[in-house]
Amino acid sequence: MAAPPEGTVTAAFVDWLARERDLRFDDYDALQRWSVSDLDGFWSAIAAFFAVPFHAAPRTVLEDRVMPGAVWFPGATLNYAERAVEGPDGTADDDVALLAYSQTRDDQVWHRGELRDAVARARAGLQRLGVRRGDRVVAYAPNIPETVIAHLAAASLGAVWASCAPEFGARSVVDRFAQIEPTVLLAVGGYVFGDKPIDRTDEVAAVRAALPTLRHVVEVPYGPGSVPGATPWSELVGAPAAPAYDPVPFDHPLVVLFSSGTTGPPKAIVHGHGGITVEHLKNHGLAWDVRPGDRMLWFTTTAWMMWNALVSGLLHGAALILVDGNPLHPDLGWQWRLAAHARASHFGSSPGFLMACRGAGLHPAADQDLAPLRQICVAGSPLPPEGYRWVAAEFSPDVLLLVGSGGTDVCTGIVQGGPWQEVVEGEISGRELGVDTAAFDEHGREVVGERGELVIRSPMPSMPLSFWGDADGSRLHAAYFDTYPGVWRHGDWVRFSPTGSVVVSGRSDATLNRGGVRLGTAEFYSVVEELPEVADSLVVHLESTDELLLFVVPAPGHEIDEARIRAALRSALSPRHLPDRIHRIAAVPRTRTGKKLEVPAKRILLGADPDAVASRDSLVDPAALQAFVELARSGSPSLRSPR
Repeated sequence: MAAPPEGTVTAAFVDWLARERDLRFDDYDALQRWSVSDLDGFWSAIAAFFAVPFHAAPRTVLEDRVMPGAVWFPGATLNYAERAVEGPDGTADDDVALLAYSQTRDDQVWHRGELRDAVARARAGLQRLGVRRGDRVVAYAPNIPETVIAHLAAASLGAVWASCAPEFGARSVVDRFAQIEPTVLLAVGGYVFGDKPIDRTDEVAAVRAALPTLRHVVEVPYGPGSVPGATPWSELVGAPAAPAYDPVPFDHPLVVLFSSGTTGPPKAIVHGHGGITVEHLKNHGLAWDVRPGDRMLWFTTTAWMMWNALVSGLLHGAALILVDGNPLHPDLGWQWRLAAHARASHFGSSPGFLMACRGAGLHPAADQDLAPLRQICVAGSPLPPEGYRWVAAEFSPDVLLLVGSGGTDVCTGIVQGGPWQEVVEGEISGRELGVDTAAFDEHGREVVGERGELVIRSPMPSMPLSFWGDADGSRLHAAYFDTYPGVWRHGDWVRFSPTGSVVVSGRSDATLNRGGVRLGTAEFYSVVEELPEVADSLVVHLESTDELLLFVVPAPGHEIDEARIRAALRSALSPRHLPDRIHRIAAVPRTRTGKKLEVPAKRILLGADPDAVASRDSLVDPAALQAFVELARSGSPSLRSPR
């Protein structure tokens, strides 16, 4: 496209660059190249165009272009909560801020004025509980207004926020929260999942007992169960208070996000006020095209970085559509009906959900009024080509399918689409603005047209400030910079085409190296899971024996046809992709954010203690690892079929 589509935030930004900076770009690629070659120019433009509310102006943009250790906007002070609560210029008190839909209680609508008042009250309540700058406030709570309000109230004080979803077991929560020694815990006594009430009072008690630094527990009245001896939410927000936002340095900690913990203890990743503010203004504005008055629906739990990204829709004056409960209850079409009811402009999804809708023969746009919808955003794993074709067939050409890949580590997208990019079937459109990405071979050389390690060659503001408790930075350095000194290795295996589009082939630590040829796990899944008899799958390579093991979950009412699976893999991929053994299992082990546990499964098969490689109560199905445990114990060439 010669110019970004009229009316988009990108079009306004490009016009602003021409008018204010005398910079002109013929296409997206030119803008992207400038965004990573002139970091000072690009990020100063982002701060100015989106009117970042600095209290003290920065001395410069980037003090030292080095990784790790880059210092962004030195001297600047700001507060993330100020922009999130107050919105951009022109935001009015009667603008909708939150629309909450839950299977636990009635629907709620909050306006900006109500949000501001609630955050101010919660801030004052936290102060009465003794919370000060730098203290940690944590939540064991779902995606509901009170969680958003508490997060913003803590941020307004300069306290540090972290959250876990209430479906997490106590051990998983303690593994995360104990690292950061919180002083206040926000908790619910339970929730309703579909039509099933879930009591979590025992889990709350166990978490509470395992966190000796806690001074207070605040209970949000929600669902079955109660939290004895807790401060009621009504008391926390009971006293009127004036809005206030403490200015903090650009690199002051805002949130701690936790890695999935599938390859060791969860990493406690510290993100700052400034980095998240400028990155989410850029990402949500220029990629997601979020504008004032938009409404963003993205089913997520509070344990996933997508929750933090969703909250940042408030920075742009958008309303958040908060959803809690079973996303498939009472049926697969419920989220689409909710999108129509709530007048969603943005619908966030996983590839698995879209493929399930396709498989079920749903016709969302034909069956309900989705006229406000402008973007369907997809993340979490690769979307097969059939998913692209389904969206193109079912929705108006005016609805952009935006597929992206990023991570908790940077709390944003790294490669993704946007309004000024072409949608490429089966691929991600290209490099994100301000993210200097490439694929490297094992020698640190850039490769194009072949697979390599996804790397980031230049600093970006939302890279972690640190890992909590990693005083000398050694753990952070080992996580990202050991392989290529001075270059961030993200851990994904990707291929950049000559035109810039991207294919993510899976985690590089799960990549299969068979006979000297590296095979991406995503390739297997795109073929195998398209077969009607396969509901889910997982592939593991045992290097010691060069065995390739494929685990499949039969679809209801179907029998697994091994010959058909092998023929499909041979035809679509290559003879090297043929598994040595195919095992039927009841469920693929997945994290609650949908990621397959390829590496932990492999380690269990090689004899590792399952409790040492993954916390079962952080999985969708805690029993899903048992099949791998039994296979490792028995050494049997096959597993029994699930009952």
